[in-house]
Amino acid sequence: MLDECVTKRLKPHLSDFEVYTVSEMHWNGIKNGKLMTLCVDNNFDLLLTIDKNLMFQQSLNKYELIVVVLNCMTSKIDDLILFVPSFKAKLSTFKKFKVYLIDR
Repeated sequence: MLDECVTKRLKPHLSDFEVYTVSEMHWNGIKNGKLMTLCVDNNFDLLLTIDKNLMFQQSLNKYELIVVVLNCMTSKIDDLILFVPSFKAKLSTFKKFKVYLIDR
């Protein structure tokens, strides 16, 4: 699941995976806790975001979900795609109920 703060233009760069956007699910404007519950209830494995505050605002260990935060300063596609190789390289090591911060 691509969080609302991540441009949908990143989706083609993740074509190895089944990816949906918050907008495609009609979940725009839903706050983080409810969004994570919806992700779990709809069998999503991972929430990809650039919202660094999420790591501190939620009790992430109560959601059977992998949360990945790209440590990007902007939501511009040219900046985000720089994180994709690192994300893909680390993906197989991720565990549910955890949050991961990805640097380039």
